[in-house]
Amino acid sequence: MSEVTREAMEYDVVIVGAGPAGLSAAIRLKQLDAELNVVVLEKGSEVGAHILSGAVLDPVGLDALIPDWKEKGAPLNVPVKDDNFFMLGEAGKVRIPNFPMPPLMSNHGNYIVSMGNVCRWMAEQAEALGVEIFPGMACSEIVYGENGEVKGVVAGEFGRNPDGTEGPGYEPGMELHGKYVFLGEGVRGSLAKEVIGKYDLSKGKEPQKFGLGMKEIWEIDPEKHREGSVTHTMGWPLGSNAGGGSFIYHLENNQVYVGFVVHLNYKNPHLYPYMEFQRFKHHPMVAELLKGGKRVAYGARAISEGGYQSMPKMVAPGVALLGCSVGMVNVPRIKGNHNAMLSGKAAAEAAFAAIRADRSGDELSAYETEVRDGAIGKDLFKVRNVKPLWSKYGLAASLAVGGFDMWTNTLGFSVLGTLKHGKNDAEATGLAKDFKEIDYPKPDGKLSFDRLTNVSFSFTNHEESQPAHLRLLDPSVPVTVNLPKFDEPAQRYCPAGVYEVVREDGKDPRFVINFQNCVHCKTCDIKDPSQNILWTVPQGGDGPNYPNM
Repeated sequence: MSEVTREAMEYDVVIVGAGPAGLSAAIRLKQLDAELNVVVLEKGSEVGAHILSGAVLDPVGLDALIPDWKEKGAPLNVPVKDDNFFMLGEAGKVRIPNFPMPPLMSNHGNYIVSMGNVCRWMAEQAEALGVEIFPGMACSEIVYGENGEVKGVVAGEFGRNPDGTEGPGYEPGMELHGKYVFLGEGVRGSLAKEVIGKYDLSKGKEPQKFGLGMKEIWEIDPEKHREGSVTHTMGWPLGSNAGGGSFIYHLENNQVYVGFVVHLNYKNPHLYPYMEFQRFKHHPMVAELLKGGKRVAYGARAISEGGYQSMPKMVAPGVALLGCSVGMVNVPRIKGNHNAMLSGKAAAEAAFAAIRADRSGDELSAYETEVRDGAIGKDLFKVRNVKPLWSKYGLAASLAVGGFDMWTNTLGFSVLGTLKHGKNDAEATGLAKDFKEIDYPKPDGKLSFDRLTNVSFSFTNHEESQPAHLRLLDPSVPVTVNLPKFDEPAQRYCPAGVYEVVREDGKDPRFVINFQNCVHCKTCDIKDPSQNILWTVPQGGDGPNYPNM
């Protein structure tokens, strides 16, 4: 790769990722100085293509960034009207009252939104300010300077053969250099992972924790639709097998977002998160809501859940990590977009001050200070013990003790201090022999669907002639290690059916990677017990193409 000659373009700030963090940074930079040269590189075919619609957005980040967002037509059209919390059993439910919950759990003043559309609108605001946005430009490499600082990225490389050699239509891409580089790739981004490792940014921090979030968009019977209604559930079908829960959000146009989260620190390697999601929809409460409706989209992504104690150092020479590249999700609130926006704004302000002082390529320590001591740190500090309590002691302790701890933190103190997470999610995986297999019902094709059929509703596409972007560090490990020890859990933890073990009479088992199915959730990079799978970016705008809804 070193012999490839590339053209270079110079910018003040290079931003990787057109999500809420990256776009907020771009907008704020141009608000501060219209003459700054700012570029945003997005691996999706368009802004929002890799963001499956459906979230409850706390507008605090948007308020800080664009105070007149309502007048400018931001697509926040559905205010939350009611909050519902349920503990599910297989056939029934128990309502958890709202009044004992700490104020931070209230969704009053929040909006049910399509984050894909919010980001499309934010991109319009950024371009109106003069930001250059290039979709379909996957960033495949970090460019380092003479002193070891991050100098830029390589973007737009196309045309390599499946074996990695240069094909007849090979395009080497370009180097985009910046005085500072912002990485807003989302959860477990490949460049952020490299930077965290190279500069040892996680030293002294707890391991990052993750969940797998799967989501379907449904159009339902108008008589059942309750615009502005928010429902969260816990309990069945996961029970003691794994932590997690569901969310059901009623948007406009008779649409409902149905989501299911499985915490990836589960022990039983036979657990099949996707099928847990499909089984959930057969609960009487959910089945009645969806009956007569139709699913119109499906997708999945990993969610950072480590919180305050798992955030790595966010800056290194020439580079800053934004949003979910750091892990800024408030787990009990199931919200991170507001913090992503605030992080982009804070990074932009730190870079603006540095550039104005004629600095470049150094550490933006002011950004790190603002995140940890400002609104983001305060938001995450209050809930820092909920996830470790859930992981170590189960759902009941998380509700009772975690709720009490959130209340005391709201008042300014905690009797628990700051709890640790312990193992990372890959290390949490147990041996197959120590757990029973789980018998999952066959999807009925009405409420529940097989995995490959659902993947077609993510509209994902990968050019088959390119190298697989899912790489095995040791190709022998899946069959020689993971299969005998863990019954190769990649067959089940992947929500897109990318990995399979093929068994043929008279032949040894084969591990097959169907990378064309990948919806870019990054679960394999996180949960593989041997840490043998490396997720990298495919070329161009390949990946899911979530609908504009």
